[in-house]
Amino acid sequence: MNAVRLPPMPTLAEAIDWLRAGRLDEADAALEALCRQAPPDADALHFRGVLRHRQGRTPEGIALVRRSLALQPRNASAHNNLGNLLVEAGRHDEALDCYRRALELAAGSDDTANGWANLAGLLRRAGRAAEAEDACRRAIAAREDQGPAWYVLSQLLVERGEIAESTQAYCRGITLLPQESVGRARVLQALMVMGERERAAVLLREWLAESPGHPAAEHLLAACEGRAPERASDDYVADMFDAYAESFDASLARLHYQAPALVAGAVEQALGAPAAALDVVDAGCGTGLMAPLLRPWARRLAGCDLSAGMLHRARRRGGYDVLHQAELTHYLATQPGAFDLVVSADTLCYFGDLHPPLAAAARALRPGGWLVFTVEALPEAEAAQGRPLRLELSGRYTHAAAHVREALAAAGFGEVRVQAVVPRHEGGREVHGWLASARRAAVLQKHPGAVRPLSGESDE
Repeated sequence: MNAVRLPPMPTLAEAIDWLRAGRLDEADAALEALCRQAPPDADALHFRGVLRHRQGRTPEGIALVRRSLALQPRNASAHNNLGNLLVEAGRHDEALDCYRRALELAAGSDDTANGWANLAGLLRRAGRAAEAEDACRRAIAAREDQGPAWYVLSQLLVERGEIAESTQAYCRGITLLPQESVGRARVLQALMVMGERERAAVLLREWLAESPGHPAAEHLLAACEGRAPERASDDYVADMFDAYAESFDASLARLHYQAPALVAGAVEQALGAPAAALDVVDAGCGTGLMAPLLRPWARRLAGCDLSAGMLHRARRRGGYDVLHQAELTHYLATQPGAFDLVVSADTLCYFGDLHPPLAAAARALRPGGWLVFTVEALPEAEAAQGRPLRLELSGRYTHAAAHVREALAAAGFGEVRVQAVVPRHEGGREVHGWLASARRAAVLQKHPGAVRPLSGESDE
């Protein structure tokens, strides 16, 4: 008899290529086979840890990279990647130790530039500006084409008021990484916050000349010029949250993010004890932080979001019966009478005029259904002058309480409650907001802000 020939085991190099190409299932199978060897392959454990993070399973990834380092403790790359995973998990002190150990082990090699750049970004977040600048300059000294280090250095220099040198570093970053939207946007927002709006506007127009219609540049230019489009564009929201999807939860943990808990508290106040009897939608669900809080009330729990990256994380977290990639207003407007409860935590701050999304929410609710949401609060002095809203330099909108109430009333809601809250902190300061809850009337009245019925449908 001829012996059965088994297919050859994939090599580590093949598995890494699949991982880099996003072929995660193939990479996972190959790395699992390599990890089953006795003793397990330390490099396979390392890269399987990276893969677990890519799958949204960062705690497992951290454990796997630690196992790899127990077998191969002098692997500078594994220490660096462990630092990256710890940053995403919000464990910054441990990440700093990992980056420093990676740099110690890689001293004198070409691998130090990325390590210094990673360390610089983390030190800047921690408010350790002098150390962050030193790390940036070390990264650039190790490899002058270290684009991320130039962007971080530019941001640090802006914050120190050295605008001319910051602009030079920014231009170097653009030359090296012209498609790095997040780095460019952060530097330009820092310029605006420091009062350098004219300079920021020039650089934003240059960005638009290079990339006509770029959503981040268009949105930030509107904020810089004091304009307020009706809402942030779909492309701006999707691109921004796709870029932040992997680090989103850890970032919110640093900001003492309370919006989901505040919304859940308002739901309980409106509806009483949960009975798993309602059809519920989380409008702008992000990575799914609301799912476990809403599940006790839900017979069926839906979520919608514009960002594919966010939905990927929400799907991994679980808790939803169905998830849709869709713009919030359009989604709600196409679900007439489908829900008993609509919630939106920290999503309507990307809308200026609240009439369209609130009218869409009313359309999606059954008579007597509830809407609960948060928005950021317009500064009291401007609200007192009758201003309804403003597009802030952060790219988010702030709203006057009067605008929130008026838009709810126009959409046919009653039992309106709008209370002052602090949904998160930013830059060490409280961000003030409004927590709103309201009940849909039995019959909706037509009004100028209402969403027009879709073809073949009629208003209730």
